[in-house]
Amino acid sequence: MRMRIDHGRALILALAFGIPFLFVSSALADPLGAGDIPADKAAPQPRSVQEQIKLANDYFAGRGVAQDFAQSAHWFEKAALAGDAEAQMQIGYFYDAGIGVPKDPERAVHWYQLAASNGWARARVNLAILYFWGSGVKKDQQLAVQLFREAAAKGVGLAACYLGDIYYLGVGVPQDKVAGERWYQKGAEMHNPQAESDLGLLLFDNPDHGHDLPRAAALLRESAAAGYVPAIYSIGLLLVRNPGLAKSPDEAIAFLNDAANAGSWKASTMLGVLARDGEGVPVDAGAAYFHFRVAELQGGDDAKTLLRFDLNKLASSLGPAQTASLDSQAQNWHQQHHNVLEFVHREGENHSRYSEYALAEPANGTHTVLILPALPN
Repeated sequence: MRMRIDHGRALILALAFGIPFLFVSSALADPLGAGDIPADKAAPQPRSVQEQIKLANDYFAGRGVAQDFAQSAHWFEKAALAGDAEAQMQIGYFYDAGIGVPKDPERAVHWYQLAASNGWARARVNLAILYFWGSGVKKDQQLAVQLFREAAAKGVGLAACYLGDIYYLGVGVPQDKVAGERWYQKGAEMHNPQAESDLGLLLFDNPDHGHDLPRAAALLRESAAAGYVPAIYSIGLLLVRNPGLAKSPDEAIAFLNDAANAGSWKASTMLGVLARDGEGVPVDAGAAYFHFRVAELQGGDDAKTLLRFDLNKLASSLGPAQTASLDSQAQNWHQQHHNVLEFVHREGENHSRYSEYALAEPANGTHTVLILPALPN
């Protein structure tokens, strides 16, 4: 099970609460020592917290200034030291993921604690994940579960989704699939995209669970509309298998193309299968080969093993010249879409003061994601 730490842009809920362990009492205190990143003296020196956050975003995105993650971290930390809870969450994530600053789990814990003590409910989720993995703190999965429960009670859908994972898979608690599904349902009721996707998959693609395809489609569509890439692939797959649920003849292909553009090798594979077999599109050996080659580049060894036979068979029918051309096209395409994204930005969703980001999937062995200042072209 992989848990992803939330980054600051999506941290919208601000609720007062108490935490059952000690927090630093003052949002202005930094017992670990203030950040030592010098400010860019050539840049305007912001006076207010709002100006500091704007400049931090500008440096992160390279908007009006040269992109500089270290300067972004500097100004987020300045705003955090002034007591801004969103900035405290953001700089905590920067230290957690090593964005513009060295990775420092203990400092990440410090800032998450301050954000939580200042009423930022999602800070409990990030703290719970660190306790779950034992990153920057002593591993304590029971406390992690408690913090997830408290965050879910405050309306944080992601916490409910993680509780669904924990109980459904039996990680750190006795396995209880009924309880896990109940938590997924709670997360979906809070419109959390991950919970919607997980519940939708139970209702669509789990052989040990009863299926409800119309409800699964509705859940996956809502998750996909929020930019959650696994759901974008899953709704495309559901509609390929059940075309009667599609809103238009090309809806399934459109979802699969969006997922492939976001780095989903399974979506690229499905596009290759459809072109190879002529399902929903004309039979096209060249398009099939291209999509399979892209999937191989995206998916690594797993994709290579799965697609070796099809690629060899298609290469034989296409011939060396066309195969070489398609190989080059696939390589060029992959260079433009090399990040494997977990979330993509959707217009009109920014309810906070932070820049819109795309989120790359976490690498193996880590709980943090790479936040990207813009979508790939």
